[in-house]
Amino acid sequence: MRHDASDLPTGRLTIRYFAGARAAAGTAEETATAGRCLDEVTDELTRRHGERLAAVLRVASFLVDGVACHDRRTTLPAGATIDVLPPFAGG
Repeated sequence: MRHDASDLPTGRLTIRYFAGARAAAGTAEETATAGRCLDEVTDELTRRHGERLAAVLRVASFLVDGVACHDRRTTLPAGATIDVLPPFAGG
């Protein structure tokens, strides 16, 4: 999804946690600084929340504005929403 700079909040990402990621972070949603790649954002989130969340982030899948993120080095634009999806049990 392309973002038009005129309709985005400046410099922030929304991070939404689901299931075990929510429990590990201790929150359902928070913000982080945009303009960095997913690896850098997950490093920031690890510093905020510690090893419990870091363990989840290592195995989680990520959606950026609803689309699976396969390149963790792509710069995340301001206003993007990042969904953190830990592995789910079941089949």
